[in-house]
Amino acid sequence: MIDHALFDPATIDPETHRLNAEIVAAHAAQADPWSIPLSEVRARRRQGTQASPAMPRSARAETVVIDGSGGPLSLRLIRPDARKWKKLRGAYLHIHRGGWVWGAADEQDPWLERIADACGFACLSVEYRLAPEHPYPAALEDCEAAALWLAGPGKAEFGISALTIGGESAGAHLAVMTLLRLRDRHNLPRAFRGANLNAGFFDLGLTPSVRNWGETRLVVNTRDLTTFANDYVRDGIDRRRPDVSPLYADLKGLSPALFSVGTHDPLLDDTLYMSSRWAAAGNGGHTAIYPGGCHVFVRYPGAMTERALELIDRFLMALA
Repeated sequence: MIDHALFDPATIDPETHRLNAEIVAAHAAQADPWSIPLSEVRARRRQGTQASPAMPRSARAETVVIDGSGGPLSLRLIRPDARKWKKLRGAYLHIHRGGWVWGAADEQDPWLERIADACGFACLSVEYRLAPEHPYPAALEDCEAAALWLAGPGKAEFGISALTIGGESAGAHLAVMTLLRLRDRHNLPRAFRGANLNAGFFDLGLTPSVRNWGETRLVVNTRDLTTFANDYVRDGIDRRRPDVSPLYADLKGLSPALFSVGTHDPLLDDTLYMSSRWAAAGNGGHTAIYPGGCHVFVRYPGAMTERALELIDRFLMALA
């Protein structure tokens, strides 16, 4: 059950209030991302900004190259600490955030290191093709190729049986779409034992919380999310087709999922709606709602972030 008290502003702790104000101020002090070239926005993200400091790159990272529908496809691999884990317990296929337009597989190494070391998983992040240069379904095809490789040759190569998948924002969208493709195109409905879905963008037709958010850029705003959807999906494609927006898909026969979202996230409705449909489909899992949390708040260190990451660790660990 979802505790309605979680949405009471009085439950937001001072640390979260302070962080949200700092993020809004930092974004207001920067150039609007849509007023400068896309290549520059991507470069600034990689370098880090006051609003979104860069995460350190892992010295442990390796690159695995597989065949993708668009050519060679890179997977960024981080293995668990060999001093703690003598044998792999499973794998986590990660799909990065960035609205299908920004981001890269190496921009969230600390998350992957944490999962690798906490769970004994080999963590692989997909370097999928970005829009608008490569619109729908390019990114999805890359994630599908990565999942098929991991469920076949990769599984044998790593000597594992437990596979999990997850992502944030657009990455959570692609994770669900990948599970649907495995079920519908490859008869692999539960090749992955569970999904870690953080603040997913599940309705590209835009839910009320996205439409009503407005201009305040607490990480993202209505214009950002609208532009992401426009860049990813070509004109003339119904944004609410089940093969575009998983919120409208038949969700039966999928694996358990952990849905995480903050109450101050424009994509709040996406998680509330999707997690309810997931539960109604009988897939199981859990929905975690964090008072005052901004979009993908786990990006920012703090007590609430630590609680959310610990829950993710426990969820994934239980699937091995």
